[in-house]
Amino acid sequence: MPNLNVAVLGCAGYAKTIGKEGTRSDIILYNLKKGEDTVTLIEPLRYPEKLAPLFYTVSMADYAIIVVDGITAEFGEIVLMTDCAGVKSGCIILRNYIDRSQIAPLIKGTVLENYEYSEDDPIILRESLLDKAVSLETVKDDGPGTVSIDHHFNVKGIGTVILGTVMRGKIKVHDSLTVLPDEKIAQLRSIQKHDDDCPDAHTGDRVGLALKNISADDLDRGFVLTTDDGVRCKDIFSGEASVVKYWPTPLEPGMVIHLGHWMQYLSGKIESVSGDDPKKPEITLKLDKDMVYLPGDRAVIHHLDAGKLRVVGTISLN
Repeated sequence: MPNLNVAVLGCAGYAKTIGKEGTRSDIILYNLKKGEDTVTLIEPLRYPEKLAPLFYTVSMADYAIIVVDGITAEFGEIVLMTDCAGVKSGCIILRNYIDRSQIAPLIKGTVLENYEYSEDDPIILRESLLDKAVSLETVKDDGPGTVSIDHHFNVKGIGTVILGTVMRGKIKVHDSLTVLPDEKIAQLRSIQKHDDDCPDAHTGDRVGLALKNISADDLDRGFVLTTDDGVRCKDIFSGEASVVKYWPTPLEPGMVIHLGHWMQYLSGKIESVSGDDPKKPEITLKLDKDMVYLPGDRAVIHHLDAGKLRVVGTISLN
Protein backbone atom coordinates (compact mmCIF):
# COMPACT_ATOMS: atom_id res chain seq x y z
CA MET A 1 0.00 0.00 0.00
CA PRO A 2 1.42 3.47 -0.86
CA ASN A 3 2.59 5.77 1.91
CA LEU A 4 1.15 9.28 2.38
CA ASN A 5 3.73 11.96 3.28
CA VAL A 6 2.16 14.89 5.13
CA ALA A 7 3.66 18.29 5.97
CA VAL A 8 2.24 19.70 9.22
CA LEU A 9 2.73 23.47 9.35
CA GLY A 10 1.71 26.49 11.38
CA CYS A 11 1.69 25.04 14.90
CA ALA A 12 4.82 23.44 16.37
CA GLY A 13 4.11 20.04 17.89
CA TYR A 14 0.73 19.56 16.24
CA ALA A 15 1.81 16.35 14.50
CA LYS A 16 2.49 14.59 17.82
CA THR A 17 -1.25 14.63 18.49
CA ILE A 18 -1.73 12.52 15.34
CA GLY A 19 1.27 10.19 15.04
CA LYS A 20 4.12 8.62 16.98
CA GLU A 21 7.44 10.49 16.97
CA GLY A 22 10.31 8.90 15.07
CA THR A 23 13.47 10.49 13.70
CA ARG A 24 14.31 14.00 14.96
CA SER A 25 16.84 16.44 13.50
CA ASP A 26 15.95 19.86 12.04
CA ILE A 27 12.75 18.13 10.96
CA ILE A 28 10.68 15.68 13.00
CA LEU A 29 9.12 12.59 11.45
CA TYR A 30 5.99 11.08 13.00
CA ASN A 31 4.57 7.72 11.99
CA LEU A 32 0.97 6.62 11.69
CA LYS A 33 0.10 3.05 10.73
CA LYS A 34 -3.04 0.94 10.61
CA GLY A 35 -2.60 -2.49 9.07
CA GLU A 36 -0.82 -1.91 5.76
CA ASP A 37 -1.89 1.74 5.58
CA THR A 38 0.92 4.16 6.48
CA VAL A 39 1.28 7.91 6.91
CA THR A 40 4.47 9.88 7.57
CA LEU A 41 3.98 13.32 9.12
CA ILE A 42 6.80 15.88 8.87
CA GLU A 43 7.27 19.04 10.94
CA PRO A 44 10.04 21.64 10.68
CA LEU A 45 12.10 22.51 13.75
CA ARG A 46 13.53 26.01 14.37
CA TYR A 47 11.24 27.63 11.82
CA PRO A 48 10.83 30.61 11.36
CA GLU A 49 14.41 31.23 12.58
CA LYS A 50 15.70 28.80 9.93
CA LEU A 51 14.03 28.55 6.52
CA ALA A 52 15.65 25.31 5.32
CA PRO A 53 13.59 23.01 7.60
CA LEU A 54 10.39 24.47 6.17
CA PHE A 55 11.61 23.75 2.65
CA TYR A 56 12.65 20.19 3.56
CA THR A 57 9.24 19.56 5.09
CA VAL A 58 7.23 20.64 2.06
CA SER A 59 9.63 19.05 -0.43
CA MET A 60 8.90 15.64 1.13
CA ALA A 61 5.12 16.10 1.19
CA ASP A 62 2.24 14.83 -0.94
CA TYR A 63 -0.30 16.50 1.37
CA ALA A 64 -0.21 19.41 3.81
CA ILE A 65 -2.02 20.29 7.02
CA ILE A 66 -1.93 24.07 7.55
CA VAL A 67 -2.88 25.19 11.07
CA VAL A 68 -3.78 28.90 11.12
CA ASP A 69 -3.47 30.46 14.57
CA GLY A 70 -3.00 33.99 13.25
CA ILE A 71 -2.55 36.07 10.11
CA THR A 72 1.22 36.52 10.42
CA ALA A 73 4.30 36.85 8.23
CA GLU A 74 5.07 33.20 8.96
CA PHE A 75 1.65 32.16 7.67
CA GLY A 76 2.27 34.08 4.45
CA GLU A 77 5.68 32.47 4.00
CA ILE A 78 4.23 29.00 4.62
CA VAL A 79 1.55 29.64 1.97
CA LEU A 80 4.13 30.69 -0.62
CA MET A 81 6.57 27.87 0.20
CA THR A 82 3.81 25.26 -0.04
CA ASP A 83 2.67 26.75 -3.34
CA CYS A 84 6.18 26.90 -4.83
CA ALA A 85 6.79 23.28 -3.80
CA GLY A 86 3.56 22.28 -5.57
CA VAL A 87 1.86 20.47 -2.68
CA LYS A 88 -1.50 20.34 -4.42
CA SER A 89 -3.54 18.52 -1.77
CA GLY A 90 -4.15 19.45 1.84
CA CYS A 91 -6.41 20.84 4.51
CA ILE A 92 -6.62 24.06 6.49
CA ILE A 93 -7.48 24.23 10.20
CA LEU A 94 -8.65 27.64 11.39
CA ARG A 95 -8.26 28.54 15.08
CA ASN A 96 -8.50 31.59 17.34
CA TYR A 97 -11.77 32.70 15.70
CA ILE A 98 -10.13 33.20 12.29
CA ASP A 99 -12.60 32.66 9.45
CA ARG A 100 -12.23 31.79 5.78
CA SER A 101 -12.84 35.34 4.57
CA GLN A 102 -9.70 36.52 6.40
CA ILE A 103 -7.33 34.13 4.65
CA ALA A 104 -9.09 33.96 1.26
CA PRO A 105 -7.17 36.92 -0.26
CA LEU A 106 -3.84 35.47 0.96
CA ILE A 107 -4.32 32.01 -0.56
CA LYS A 108 -5.99 33.13 -3.80
CA GLY A 109 -4.13 31.80 -6.82
CA THR A 110 -2.09 29.31 -4.75
CA VAL A 111 -2.49 25.56 -4.24
CA LEU A 112 -4.11 26.28 -0.87
CA GLU A 113 -7.14 27.75 -2.64
CA ASN A 114 -8.18 24.15 -3.40
CA TYR A 115 -7.50 22.76 0.08
CA GLU A 116 -10.40 21.49 2.15
CA TYR A 117 -11.17 22.87 5.62
CA SER A 118 -10.93 20.49 8.55
CA GLU A 119 -11.97 20.43 12.18
CA ASP A 120 -9.32 20.88 14.85
CA ASP A 121 -9.68 17.28 16.00
CA PRO A 122 -6.67 14.90 15.95
CA ILE A 123 -8.88 11.79 15.97
CA ILE A 124 -10.80 12.93 12.90
CA LEU A 125 -7.54 13.96 11.19
CA ARG A 126 -5.92 10.61 11.96
CA GLU A 127 -8.75 8.65 10.37
CA SER A 128 -8.92 11.03 7.42
CA LEU A 129 -5.20 10.67 6.68
CA LEU A 130 -5.39 6.88 6.86
CA ASP A 131 -8.34 6.96 4.45
CA LYS A 132 -6.33 9.13 2.08
CA ALA A 133 -3.45 6.66 2.25
CA VAL A 134 -5.85 3.87 1.26
CA SER A 135 -7.17 5.90 -1.66
CA LEU A 136 -3.74 6.70 -3.13
CA GLU A 137 -3.15 5.53 -6.66
CA THR A 138 -2.29 1.84 -6.48
CA VAL A 139 -0.72 1.61 -9.96
CA LYS A 140 2.98 1.38 -9.19
CA ASP A 141 5.71 3.02 -11.24
CA ASP A 142 8.13 0.24 -12.15
CA GLY A 143 10.59 2.57 -13.90
CA PRO A 144 14.14 3.25 -12.70
CA GLY A 145 14.22 4.25 -9.03
CA THR A 146 15.52 7.41 -7.37
CA VAL A 147 15.80 7.97 -3.60
CA SER A 148 16.59 11.29 -1.91
CA ILE A 149 18.49 10.91 1.38
CA ASP A 150 17.38 12.90 4.42
CA HIS A 151 19.28 11.06 7.20
CA HIS A 152 22.27 8.68 7.21
CA PHE A 153 24.21 6.84 9.91
CA ASN A 154 26.08 3.66 10.83
CA VAL A 155 24.16 0.95 12.69
CA LYS A 156 26.11 -1.63 14.67
CA GLY A 157 25.80 -5.05 13.08
CA ILE A 158 24.18 -3.65 9.94
CA GLY A 159 26.50 -0.97 8.60
CA THR A 160 25.46 2.04 6.54
CA VAL A 161 21.78 2.95 6.76
CA ILE A 162 19.96 5.84 5.12
CA LEU A 163 16.46 7.21 5.55
CA GLY A 164 14.81 8.75 2.55
CA THR A 165 11.91 8.95 0.13
CA VAL A 166 11.51 7.22 -3.21
CA MET A 167 11.04 10.22 -5.49
CA ARG A 168 10.46 8.26 -8.70
CA GLY A 169 10.18 4.68 -9.87
CA LYS A 170 11.06 1.44 -8.11
CA ILE A 171 14.02 0.15 -6.15
CA LYS A 172 14.55 -3.46 -5.07
CA VAL A 173 16.89 -5.46 -2.85
CA HIS A 174 20.29 -6.16 -4.50
CA ASP A 175 20.05 -3.15 -6.83
CA SER A 176 23.30 -1.39 -7.66
CA LEU A 177 22.65 2.27 -6.91
CA THR A 178 24.64 5.19 -8.24
CA VAL A 179 25.34 7.68 -5.46
CA LEU A 180 25.11 11.26 -6.73
CA PRO A 181 26.68 13.77 -6.91
CA ASP A 182 29.82 11.75 -6.01
CA GLU A 183 29.38 9.04 -8.70
CA LYS A 184 29.99 6.15 -6.28
CA ILE A 185 28.22 2.78 -6.43
CA ALA A 186 26.42 1.20 -3.47
CA GLN A 187 24.72 -2.19 -3.20
CA LEU A 188 21.21 -2.26 -1.69
CA ARG A 189 21.21 -4.93 1.05
CA SER A 190 17.73 -4.48 2.48
CA ILE A 191 14.66 -2.24 2.47
CA GLN A 192 12.41 -1.35 5.39
CA LYS A 193 9.15 0.56 5.23
CA HIS A 194 7.74 1.57 8.64
CA ASP A 195 9.97 -1.10 10.28
CA ASP A 196 8.79 -3.92 7.99
CA ASP A 197 11.24 -5.68 5.67
CA CYS A 198 10.19 -5.39 2.02
CA PRO A 199 11.61 -6.67 -1.27
CA ASP A 200 11.01 -3.37 -3.09
CA ALA A 201 9.73 0.19 -2.76
CA HIS A 202 7.97 2.61 -5.09
CA THR A 203 7.31 6.33 -5.60
CA GLY A 204 6.29 8.04 -2.35
CA ASP A 205 7.47 5.29 0.00
CA ARG A 206 9.43 6.28 3.09
CA VAL A 207 12.33 3.85 3.30
CA GLY A 208 15.21 2.80 5.46
CA LEU A 209 17.92 1.28 3.27
CA ALA A 210 20.90 -0.79 4.38
CA LEU A 211 23.79 -0.29 1.95
CA LYS A 212 27.01 -2.12 1.14
CA ASN A 213 30.24 -0.76 -0.34
CA ILE A 214 29.81 2.74 1.04
CA SER A 215 30.29 4.40 4.43
CA ALA A 216 27.83 6.75 6.08
CA ASP A 217 30.72 9.23 6.20
CA ASP A 218 30.67 9.29 2.38
CA LEU A 219 27.03 10.43 2.32
CA ASP A 220 25.20 13.63 3.11
CA ARG A 221 21.63 14.89 3.25
CA GLY A 222 20.46 15.64 -0.27
CA PHE A 223 22.57 12.92 -1.86
CA VAL A 224 20.63 10.78 -4.29
CA LEU A 225 20.64 7.01 -4.86
CA THR A 226 19.42 6.02 -8.31
CA THR A 227 19.21 3.41 -11.04
CA ASP A 228 18.02 6.05 -13.51
CA ASP A 229 20.49 7.07 -16.22
CA GLY A 230 18.43 10.22 -16.80
CA VAL A 231 19.36 11.80 -13.46
CA ARG A 232 21.75 14.73 -13.96
CA CYS A 233 24.20 16.80 -11.89
CA LYS A 234 24.99 20.44 -12.68
CA ASP A 235 25.88 23.72 -10.93
CA ILE A 236 24.71 26.28 -13.52
CA PHE A 237 21.06 26.73 -14.52
CA SER A 238 19.48 29.22 -16.90
CA GLY A 239 15.81 29.81 -17.60
CA GLU A 240 12.71 31.79 -16.79
CA ALA A 241 12.11 32.30 -13.07
CA SER A 242 8.59 32.54 -11.73
CA VAL A 243 8.74 35.14 -8.93
CA VAL A 244 6.04 35.11 -6.23
CA LYS A 245 3.59 38.02 -6.47
CA TYR A 246 4.57 39.44 -3.07
CA TRP A 247 8.30 39.63 -3.83
CA PRO A 248 9.03 43.37 -3.51
CA THR A 249 12.03 44.09 -5.77
CA PRO A 250 13.43 42.89 -9.13
CA LEU A 251 16.05 40.14 -9.05
CA GLU A 252 19.59 41.42 -9.61
CA PRO A 253 22.98 39.93 -10.58
CA GLY A 254 25.10 39.16 -7.52
CA MET A 255 22.11 38.30 -5.34
CA VAL A 256 22.99 35.41 -2.97
CA ILE A 257 20.36 32.69 -3.11
CA HIS A 258 19.69 29.14 -1.94
CA LEU A 259 18.15 26.71 -4.41
CA GLY A 260 16.04 23.88 -3.00
CA HIS A 261 15.22 20.64 -4.78
CA TRP A 262 14.32 17.28 -3.19
CA MET A 263 16.44 17.30 0.01
CA GLN A 264 19.10 19.60 -1.45
CA TYR A 265 19.44 23.19 -0.25
CA LEU A 266 22.42 24.71 -2.04
CA SER A 267 23.88 28.20 -1.90
CA GLY A 268 24.78 30.20 -4.97
CA LYS A 269 24.40 33.51 -6.80
CA ILE A 270 22.37 35.00 -9.59
CA GLU A 271 24.87 35.68 -12.40
CA SER A 272 22.60 37.44 -14.88
CA VAL A 273 19.06 38.79 -15.21
CA SER A 274 17.26 39.86 -18.39
CA GLY A 275 13.74 40.48 -19.68
CA ASP A 276 11.09 43.17 -19.20
CA ASP A 277 8.80 41.35 -16.74
CA PRO A 278 10.23 41.38 -13.18
CA LYS A 279 7.92 38.49 -12.26
CA LYS A 280 9.15 36.33 -15.19
CA PRO A 281 12.82 37.26 -15.68
CA GLU A 282 15.35 35.16 -17.55
CA ILE A 283 18.10 34.35 -15.06
CA THR A 284 21.31 32.36 -14.75
CA LEU A 285 22.17 30.78 -11.39
CA LYS A 286 25.62 29.54 -10.37
CA LEU A 287 25.58 27.15 -7.40
CA ASP A 288 28.48 26.39 -5.06
CA LYS A 289 27.94 22.63 -5.57
CA ASP A 290 26.34 20.36 -8.14
CA MET A 291 22.58 19.85 -7.85
CA VAL A 292 21.10 16.42 -8.62
CA TYR A 293 17.89 16.52 -10.65
CA LEU A 294 15.81 15.16 -13.47
CA PRO A 295 15.38 17.52 -16.44
CA GLY A 296 12.15 19.47 -16.09
CA ASP A 297 12.07 19.31 -12.29
CA ARG A 298 11.13 22.51 -10.46
CA ALA A 299 13.35 24.06 -7.78
CA VAL A 300 12.53 26.76 -5.22
CA ILE A 301 14.63 29.94 -5.00
CA HIS A 302 15.24 31.45 -1.54
CA HIS A 303 16.92 34.66 -0.38
CA LEU A 304 17.73 34.32 3.30
CA ASP A 305 18.60 37.99 3.91
CA ALA A 306 15.31 39.32 2.58
CA GLY A 307 13.56 39.87 5.91
CA LYS A 308 10.02 38.62 6.51
CA LEU A 309 9.58 37.02 3.07
CA ARG A 310 12.45 34.77 2.02
CA VAL A 311 10.71 32.67 -0.68
CA VAL A 312 11.57 34.22 -4.07
CA GLY A 313 9.96 31.83 -6.53
CA THR A 314 10.78 28.85 -8.73
CA ILE A 315 12.83 27.84 -11.76
CA SER A 316 12.67 24.78 -14.00
CA LEU A 317 15.89 22.75 -14.02
CA ASN A 318 17.20 22.09 -17.53
